[in-house]
Amino acid sequence: MSKSQQLFEQALARIPGGVNSPVRAFRAVGGDPVFIERGEGSQIISAEGRSYIDYVMSWGPLILGHAPPEAIEEITRVARGGTSFGACTEAEVRLAERIAEAFPSIERVRLTSSGTEATMSALRVARAATGRDKILKFDGCYHGHADSLLVKAGSGVATLGLPDSPGVPRALAELTITIPFNDLAALEQAFEAHRDELAAVIVEPVVGNMGCVPPRPGFLQALRRLTAAHGTILIFDEVITGFRIARGGAQELYGIKPDLTTLGKIIGGGLPVGAYGGKAEVMDLVAPAGPVYQAGTLSGNPLAVAAGLKTLEIVSRPGFYEHLEGISAQLGTGLVRTAHDAGVPLTLNRVGSMLTAFFASGPVEDYTAARRADTAKFARFFRALLDRGIYWPPSQFECAMLSAAHSYEDVECTVAAASEALRILQET
Repeated sequence: MSKSQQLFEQALARIPGGVNSPVRAFRAVGGDPVFIERGEGSQIISAEGRSYIDYVMSWGPLILGHAPPEAIEEITRVARGGTSFGACTEAEVRLAERIAEAFPSIERVRLTSSGTEATMSALRVARAATGRDKILKFDGCYHGHADSLLVKAGSGVATLGLPDSPGVPRALAELTITIPFNDLAALEQAFEAHRDELAAVIVEPVVGNMGCVPPRPGFLQALRRLTAAHGTILIFDEVITGFRIARGGAQELYGIKPDLTTLGKIIGGGLPVGAYGGKAEVMDLVAPAGPVYQAGTLSGNPLAVAAGLKTLEIVSRPGFYEHLEGISAQLGTGLVRTAHDAGVPLTLNRVGSMLTAFFASGPVEDYTAARRADTAKFARFFRALLDRGIYWPPSQFECAMLSAAHSYEDVECTVAAASEALRILQET
């Protein structure tokens, strides 16, 4: 029995399902999870001492790779002065300024401890700003595990095949309207049916939680037009895309200015942090400026803020995103080529450094199409890659993420491993 297997048996005795987040359990791909001891650049090292090229990157925030020296040095320096104060610091002001510089739509920003907390708080502010209760979300989009948002959610909910989560009150779920992503006709019908009831529309502008699914041309523009016309708050959930697909996130890439934006751990270099922000007139409803209460002892934690400031400094350096695009394009092209050579149906969706290889024929533009992918074939592909030293996301419905620490040699190694894995799929 390996050390990872031993640790998993011990975990099962004390932790529900043996894991602290469901997708880690490898239920969708079979076998026991790998326990990680440490990370270095593009690599993670297991409890057994085996190295893997990592394409999970802590589910996205490690855009600099594992343990980037400059960030670690800054975290260490700040930790010597204390790890938490529950009080104001200069560094959190500087981080708010850096975020606002990158996202012109954010005039005021409040730091939180997680992306879930950020989206939950943004919805509360939107309801207060509009005096309305209903929200609209899209099938397969995951916005954290707050009650209102666990309706037709992606991410781990899709991975485990759970339709919705028990424990969510029916009355609360009834306030959440869901429609297919990328369906303009359904969007227009929803506004026609609920025109004066919708407080907010929340969307992953590039979906990352049913796999990578980009918006169709004009879809986000129509969403902006309809929300503005009906006095509905438009919330871009950029927990994954913010600072990843561009310095200014999806709103920079697609030229859309939402009313509110949520951000995640990438602004803390992967440490526990989140943020929500937007128009001053809306954000000034948040206590103590206004009546909408939201608080957090660890909001603006010094270690997360220090890592975030260094991360945002590095991603702003010339050539950063050009390098990331280059290696990401090479990986995407290589996967498509090897699948074609092996005769395996595969649809590759990619936006910047986030991508998904769906084992499906034809385009994947919504949750229905994503769920038609062959998950059994994906599971065999995943295990074949793992055997060859590649740590791919253990779910068909999650994005692979690259970092600045990945090299062209890493990508070549990954494509070679994928080629072998795909040939195995054809033979079985």
